[in-house]
Amino acid sequence: MTSSLIPIRSLLFILILCSCDMQKKMPVDVVSPVPEQYPSWITQDFVMGHFDPAKHPEFVVIDKKYADREGLFLHRDTYRAFLRMWEAAGQEGHQLVIRSATRNFDYQKRLWDQKWSGLTILSDGTSANEIPDPEIRARKILLYSSMPGTSRHHWGTDIDLNSFNNEYFETGAGEKLYQWLTEHGASFGFCQPYTDKSSGRTGYEEEKWHWSYIPLSGKLTSYCRDYISNDLISGFKGSEVAQKVDMLMNYILGINPECL
Repeated sequence: MTSSLIPIRSLLFILILCSCDMQKKMPVDVVSPVPEQYPSWITQDFVMGHFDPAKHPEFVVIDKKYADREGLFLHRDTYRAFLRMWEAAGQEGHQLVIRSATRNFDYQKRLWDQKWSGLTILSDGTSANEIPDPEIRARKILLYSSMPGTSRHHWGTDIDLNSFNNEYFETGAGEKLYQWLTEHGASFGFCQPYTDKSSGRTGYEEEKWHWSYIPLSGKLTSYCRDYISNDLISGFKGSEVAQKVDMLMNYILGINPECL
């Protein structure tokens, strides 16, 4: 009986030695990282704006006190952070006014289709429908407007403040406000995603009015990187050029690296 156990013990000893040797030789990166977990409300439909913010449990209506009109919505976490920033800015003589907040797919589609059809004149005074080439027309609109399904304004994390004109933020009260935002916005979680392109970023032109709540929008940007592709972008005029202009890499991900 004792002699029959010797081979088994020897075998176990050999297996242990082999196991230890394999562990020594195994490269560190063989172990797969734990995938990032997203809250249950972060879905493909959500990041592409296919929902009603008035009915979404994560969203709240913005008090008219803080906006230029009624009926605007934000994610509740963004709104709480904005209220803290609004209070701090006010104590130093700056008034923050939300001009635009959450825009779902249907809202963004109306804006985009009107520009595509020439019903809304572009910021430089031209009409997009005068441009026959679809890709060139899309790129012209994309200087300042997102394709439906790709806008950060879908998320309830992004706000437009005070003016839609960069020049406003370069003189007088606007300049002082912008300086305050660049110095203190990060303390409340806000970042300007569309800065000038000196950093080499692609996509939209500079928007000094556009600020994003990074504790949430950072997760949503990562979700888009991992789960959104250009072929999913559809349902509006000119959507066929989404792949040609590479909406995902050049626009959705083409932001100020400090906002990632």
